[in-house]
Amino acid sequence: MRVILQRVSEAGVEVDSETVGQIGEGLLILLGIESTDDECDVEWLARKICQLRLFEDDAEKMNRSLLDVGGSALVVSQFTLHAQVKKGTRPSFIKAARPEQAVPLYEAFVAAMENELGEERVATGVFGAMMKVSLVNDGPVTISIDSRNRE
Repeated sequence: MRVILQRVSEAGVEVDSETVGQIGEGLLILLGIESTDDECDVEWLARKICQLRLFEDDAEKMNRSLLDVGGSALVVSQFTLHAQVKKGTRPSFIKAARPEQAVPLYEAFVAAMENELGEERVATGVFGAMMKVSLVNDGPVTISIDSRNRE
C-alpha cells in the first residue's frame, strides 16, 4: 500500500457536486492499493499513520500524533499512486490492484483507521468514483509511505 499523507486544517471530497466526506484538522490520506497488498499492510499502515508525530507541540516541534491532537482522517482511494512511468509517456497502472481485490482492502483500511481513531473521526471518498478533493495543507506537511518499504 502506498499513501500520500497531507496534514490539513481542513479537507473535503465531492462526488457529482455533493460533499461525501469532510474533516477539519487532521490528515488527508490518498491511498493506493497494489496487487501484492494484504491485511498485514492494512494493519501496519493504519497504526503507523495514527502514531506518526506530524503535528506541532507547544514548542512548535512535530511531536504530536493524530491520536494526540484528536484529529480526523479523510481517506481517498487513489490507484494512480502505483503508476509506472519508466517507458514512454503514458503511465501504466499494471501494479494497482483490481477492484475485486482493492475494495475489500480499502474497506479494511477504513475500518482499521476507525478502530484507531473512532468512527466519527474518519471520513471517506467513494471508491472508484471521479472525485474532487479540496484541502488546506497545513505547513505544508506532505509525507509518502509505502508498506513495501518499511524503513
